[in-house]
Amino acid sequence: MPTARIYQRPKNAMQSGKYRTDNWVLEFEPAEAKQPDPLTGWAGSGDTRDQVRIMFPSSEAAIAHAKREGLAFTVIPAPQRKLKLQAYADNFR
Repeated sequence: MPTARIYQRPKNAMQSGKYRTDNWVLEFEPAEAKQPDPLTGWAGSGDTRDQVRIMFPSSEAAIAHAKREGLAFTVIPAPQRKLKLQAYADNFR
């Protein structure tokens, strides 16, 4: 039985925007370990479920989809967002 992870995407650390951070993602756990290709050296495996990522507007929708498809799933809670409030004047204190 395939297992899936349901999580909310974190904000990209390299950019200030929060694009698609409100979406929930369902992705499958890897079934086999990746191994280097002897010719190119690239890591890969025969598991094609690694390429599937399904976006949902809420965690309830993702859980309902997993139950409907008969998938075992794990919900990873969304990380708490911390606001770092600071002013320019704080540099001189």
